[in-house]
Amino acid sequence: MTRSIMLSFAFLPRRLPAVIQTLRQFNSCAQVEPNDLNSNSIEAGPDLSCSYTYSCNCEITKLGRCGKVKDARHLFDDMPQPDAVSYASMINVYLKNHDLPSAERLFQAMPTSNIVAESAMISGYAKAGRIGDARHVFDRMENRNVYSWTSLISGYFSCGQVDEARRLFGHMPVKNVVSWTTMILGYARNDMVDEARHVFNLMPERNTVSWTVMIKALIDNDQFDEALSLFNDMPQRNLYSWNIIILGLLIANRASEAIKLFDSMPCRNAISWTTMVTGLAHNNMAQLAREYFDRMPNKDVAAWNAMIAAYVDQGLVAEAAELFSLMHERNVVTWNLMIDGYTKSGSKEEALKHLILMLRFCFRPNGTTMASVLSSCEGMMELMQSHALVLLHGFEHDTVVVNTLVTMYSRNGDVTSARFVFDHLREKDMASWNAMVSAYSNNGYGHHALQVFAHMLRSGTKPDEITFVGVLSACSHAGLVNKGQRVFNSMNHVYDIEPKAQHYSCLVDILGRAGLVDEATKVVRMMPASEKDAAVLGALLGAYRFHGDIRMASLIGEALQELEPGSAGGYVLLATIYAARGKWDEFARVRKKMKERKVNKVPGFSQIQVKGRSHVFYARDRSHPQAAEIWGLLQEKLLPHMWEMRYSKYRSPEQELN
Repeated sequence: MTRSIMLSFAFLPRRLPAVIQTLRQFNSCAQVEPNDLNSNSIEAGPDLSCSYTYSCNCEITKLGRCGKVKDARHLFDDMPQPDAVSYASMINVYLKNHDLPSAERLFQAMPTSNIVAESAMISGYAKAGRIGDARHVFDRMENRNVYSWTSLISGYFSCGQVDEARRLFGHMPVKNVVSWTTMILGYARNDMVDEARHVFNLMPERNTVSWTVMIKALIDNDQFDEALSLFNDMPQRNLYSWNIIILGLLIANRASEAIKLFDSMPCRNAISWTTMVTGLAHNNMAQLAREYFDRMPNKDVAAWNAMIAAYVDQGLVAEAAELFSLMHERNVVTWNLMIDGYTKSGSKEEALKHLILMLRFCFRPNGTTMASVLSSCEGMMELMQSHALVLLHGFEHDTVVVNTLVTMYSRNGDVTSARFVFDHLREKDMASWNAMVSAYSNNGYGHHALQVFAHMLRSGTKPDEITFVGVLSACSHAGLVNKGQRVFNSMNHVYDIEPKAQHYSCLVDILGRAGLVDEATKVVRMMPASEKDAAVLGALLGAYRFHGDIRMASLIGEALQELEPGSAGGYVLLATIYAARGKWDEFARVRKKMKERKVNKVPGFSQIQVKGRSHVFYARDRSHPQAAEIWGLLQEKLLPHMWEMRYSKYRSPEQELN
């Protein structure tokens, strides 16, 4: 890998706080899996301990747990007389290893079905979103057990069919603690925490999992006091319940309470310690996080990564590098963290060095690495080199990576390349459509953006808030007033999306550009006060500026300055309006107010690429290493020529340089 791969890196996309990742890890551990509670059933039956068939069935299950699906199938095929348990065992192996089609074929080939295989298929169909097939198997069952009922209920919840899950639960002849807990978990995952709590209160008996699932549901809905109260009422606690409540307190920025609970834990595991490290870092307590990290008895890679992430987020790259050098085992996340840290600190050479070392040590970049590298590109040369790296490592069909490619090509003005990679993406998600709509909209291709939006709707993808920002912006650029108004109105009436400040800002801009300033003003007056931000007032100010209404522009400009007194945008726009109308006293008053409030205008800049390297020049900035040579060339050749061509209307070349 050569240095031509990338010449510089910009900031990697900000990671979600590591504490949230730990919560997700817990979530996967806390899920109720009825199949796990019945795993022994495929080995049960008559006393056949000396039987060859029984031994084969046990070995099939064992091979499946190790991921050796082909070996398990070979053993199954070699059995002279596989029984019903053999078929059920092999079906479970396929399902555990995410091969539903093979499980389905074997299930259909069974000479006689049995309750274990049928229940397993219900669970498999439900997890794959094929709830109709799951229900078909359920309805054909001669006998049903709690597991088959619970699997179908869980499937209905996963598909969002809450009423059907509730109805089925009501018809269950026999319920156990797993069934009740599945209802709690289903309601919680559908953001119905009050219903989950109602079911929890009705439970005839509860176990530790039931309590923990309910506590987590409350934490997910920011009901931290209620979660803590429930934790204190638990008759028995396990590590999961301790970890989840501590994590909840850390998310709520209640670090002192979390520390107190952690210190009172009867025992701790790696997740407990890592939760404290990530949570304290989330509370901007990196030094205290390091103390807990040093106290941790057995540090795994996740713990090291958590501490490195804490340092990186605090900008302490030297400390992160120290830990990195001490690690005996690293993974892709570790390398990504270091690249991120060096990039944020401006040490792009070190970032490049770690990317090359990552490849040299045979760590294959993942989608996060590729998306981060693409996001760092400062020009077309670097972007094309990074795109080649994406192709080299086979990420051309990775949705996140391609979405980033679309965005970066758009930022560089190459919408043709953006559309090319978008069209070749096999699985488009919401972000894919939004990226392409925004690509056209931001580059002035309003009609093309609307065509992509129409294609998106035909594909069955429901638009979100970000989609409508791009579509409304496209209507503004294309001058489509009626279309823009219809799209805005459809947000609430058709898609049940409440317009936000950005959407109102776009609508005001659409009306303002068309000269409909009275309608734009009416929109601002009628919109919710909570959404009236600087962007909305700025759009209205721009409308009055464009149509020369100085009085209204002055009133809106003053309101904008009071709304955001530290932002230069309102001052600059109002000063520009006064200057354009020759009102120099008012212009001077605005500039004076900026100085009094110490508001600085962001300087303009230009950027060029020479031999693959980006050069950025800010207004009145002479910090470039070749500044003297550049200014000399300007004074000798370019400015005199500009003067002759009358581009410099008011100042001589000597005045321009001084």
